[in-house]
Amino acid sequence: MTDTLTDHRVRSEVGRLRTVLLHRPGPELTRLTPRNNDSLLFDGIPWVDRAQQEHDAFAQALRDHGVEVLYVHDLLRTTLENPEARRAAVTDVLADQRLGDTLRDRLRGQLGDLDPGQLATTLIAGLSHEEVRGGTGLVYTMADRHDFVIDPLPNLLFTRDSSVWIGDKVAVTSLAMPARRRETALTGLIYTYHPRFTGTEKLYDPSLETVEGGDVLLLAPGVIAVGVGERTTPAGAERLARKIFDAGLAHTLLAVPIAQERATMHLDTVCTMVDVDAMVMYPNVADTLVAYTVARVGDDHVVSGPSPFLPAAAKAMGIDSLRLIDTGLDPVTAEREQWDDGNNTLAIAPRVCVAYERNTETNRRLSQAGIEVVEIAGSELGSGRGGPRCMSCPVLRDDY
Repeated sequence: MTDTLTDHRVRSEVGRLRTVLLHRPGPELTRLTPRNNDSLLFDGIPWVDRAQQEHDAFAQALRDHGVEVLYVHDLLRTTLENPEARRAAVTDVLADQRLGDTLRDRLRGQLGDLDPGQLATTLIAGLSHEEVRGGTGLVYTMADRHDFVIDPLPNLLFTRDSSVWIGDKVAVTSLAMPARRRETALTGLIYTYHPRFTGTEKLYDPSLETVEGGDVLLLAPGVIAVGVGERTTPAGAERLARKIFDAGLAHTLLAVPIAQERATMHLDTVCTMVDVDAMVMYPNVADTLVAYTVARVGDDHVVSGPSPFLPAAAKAMGIDSLRLIDTGLDPVTAEREQWDDGNNTLAIAPRVCVAYERNTETNRRLSQAGIEVVEIAGSELGSGRGGPRCMSCPVLRDDY
């Protein structure tokens, strides 16, 4: 395992993938019940053993293509061996104002007894009222036995959202939904304290306006598209543009409005890159998707548009046009496969992508367009509304 900063760099969506960050689903998924799955942003109760099997197969498919797989839990365990990182992690989780001083002090002692691996598991899987040792005080006494004193993080499975590498810098994002906000505390700890990432420069942080990684597409070196909708705000897109331009990481940012609804929560739910000049896209939005082009001219940020997204993207990328691969002309099939993350592919090289096997029409069209499709099962993984791209945070890609 290398630990040099130059080994962490991403400048496109399709350069050969060398290193990726995943989170293998664990006990946090067992916390999901019909009572809480909506608030924890899952559409169903996943079969955890099967979800783990599917995720293991996903990771192995990446390894079979020469990709190094890093796991969040492993990185976090090593990170928490650092006393300063451990203090920061415990301080953050105990800052929850719902706890009250008595319960907070009890939890501080209980967390202090855990080794780094146990602490990493607890921070991810959460802690319920009935798991508190010797709980006392008004908050503890009045709580329901099924309430969480530390919320679980089942959406940590979707590592794309809490951080995104742009060039050799990492944006630790600002997540919109309360159920997910603590994910970035753990991601930020890893990038700050893990020996592998020593010296990593952070481009963004969770205190800033809302931006989620699923909305950020690195269309080409120097060109970034940012979806603006349910999760990423216009202010977040503007702030990210300023950070990117100040760091010299791009010359153009395309802000792309998307419908503010569950089915299209991120830009990568409607389109992803599968080649340097090709994109798979939900056909229902292909003709209506627009972009506002943000560019730096001198010290100013100049906004133009809106204009049709595909021509605007091609112009910014310096190509004649983007090839469009859609999910089928039949509107029912297209809608079904979009809901099942048919557009949410992970490119592991130009013209090679990972996709859920169940999206048969989309995968057939990708193959007809010359794209090799590495199919994986996702019947349980998809219950949180995310596909292969959502479940992966590229840390190193080759340039093309």
